[in-house]
Amino acid sequence: MVHAHMTAWFLALVLFFVALGLHKSGKEKGFKVLKMILRVLYILIIATGVGLLLSLSNISMMYILKAAVGVWVIAMLEMILGRTAKRESTKVLWIQFIIAILLVLYLGFSLPLGTYLFKG
Repeated sequence: MVHAHMTAWFLALVLFFVALGLHKSGKEKGFKVLKMILRVLYILIIATGVGLLLSLSNISMMYILKAAVGVWVIAMLEMILGRTAKRESTKVLWIQFIIAILLVLYLGFSLPLGTYLFKG
């Protein structure tokens, strides 16, 4: 389940930046298609995340915090794409996205479930 979760969020991040590139190059149809694919990936990310949470025998507040920050990341991805499509300012959203992604990656790789990237 951990690998499915990591694959889904990694693919979502890659497609997010591809969608931004498509919008920048003026390919609106491709941009809209990728937004829809990303929404399916958001569902997969949330479903695998909930599955991971439910597989734990003891859910600590750190896991709940990580889940909340993960939802924050997904919200920022969707809001950035929405405002980009409307050609509105996204500066504050990008700042929030960077903070949230760094926090969720730190929490995800330092908690006992899954991969130990930040453990000594």
